[in-house]
Amino acid sequence: MTSDDPSQVPGNASPDVKRSVARLLDAFLLTRSKGEEAGFADAIGKRLKLTEVSIEPKRDEEGKTECRVVCEIDVASDMLNGGRTMHGGCSAYLIDDCSSLPLAAHALATGVGSTTSGVSQALNIVYHAPALKGDKLRIVSTTIAVGSRTMSARCEIWNDTHHRLVASGVHIKMEPSRAKL
Repeated sequence: MTSDDPSQVPGNASPDVKRSVARLLDAFLLTRSKGEEAGFADAIGKRLKLTEVSIEPKRDEEGKTECRVVCEIDVASDMLNGGRTMHGGCSAYLIDDCSSLPLAAHALATGVGSTTSGVSQALNIVYHAPALKGDKLRIVSTTIAVGSRTMSARCEIWNDTHHRLVASGVHIKMEPSRAKL
């Protein structure tokens, strides 16, 4: 779950942007009525901790900015596959949700893009190394390009326990057109 006071999360983004990112992370978890079953990956998402929200000048594009959001989570039993390593589907879930955060933060800070971070168009993932139960993961997501309708972010899942890259991905999202009814 996010920090109790997101404004105290490290990074140079404004306290309002940090609070909005924390609310978006919480919103990814489906709200359930009493007695309803948990949704897909709710238990995992609730354990994500927001640890940084920063906005910096983009090194290779003068006048542009990029946003970086970092989350942490420890690998638990409900994240494992039959081989007792983190399931590829769990990695995909983490990349999907976490890479959406810098897109929304960027929109909030600059006014460019969608503050809801749009809907997924493509998610490309490369798996590099396994993560084991108890390993501490650091999920670093950074905007690549942000436009008014299409946006992209890269995400890396780092195993801080064993100092290696677990998975990396590129997430392309878009702001859908209004229905023509």
